Amino acid sequence: MGQRQAMESIIQRVTNKHLKGQVVDVKTGDTVRVHQKIKEGAKERVQIFEGLVIRTGKKQSLTSNILVRRISNSVGVEKSFLLHSPNVLKVEVTKRSKVRRNYLTYMRDRTGKATRLSGVDFDKSAVNTIRDFEAEAAEAKLHADAEAAHKLAEAEKAAAKAEEDKKFEEAVKAHDE
Repeated sequence: MGQRQAMESIIQRVTNKHLKGQVVDVKTGDTVRVHQKIKEGAKERVQIFEGLVIRTGKKQSLTSNILVRRISNSVGVEKSFLLHSPNVLKVEVTKRSKVRRNYLTYMRDRTGKATRLSGVDFDKSAVNTIRDFEAEAAEAKLHADAEAAHKLAEAEKAAAKAEEDKKFEEAVKAHDE
């Protein structure tokens, strides 16, 4: 029995190391905007996926996830997001709806006005205000890297322009003589 408890404590320590400090309380029926970090080669960018949460799972676990559905070009697209993943930077709840189920599979068959859910008033700022300092630092680093690359490109353009102007003036001076 002692070995089992030791193994559980090791698992718990590893799990706690990877958990985010706070995660937005997302419920089934919410319309959310998920900010996800996407890597394309050497570049990183933030992509926003907005849709209806049709399933939530394992709320208190490291593998806490949500299934978000949206219609894109008249095709239903579903994406599953791990809330504690380092690639999920931010989750914003934009609308909260009244639902009585945990898994809204029936929404897959509905189109048009039939997909409307009755909204519920909620305090957006209280729900969406969380401070995940690691995610904020990662996002700030992405912005700083992009800005530094932009400044470097601008400096190279300015140097090339100055060199071209200098050559032009030398050519004009040689022509005048």
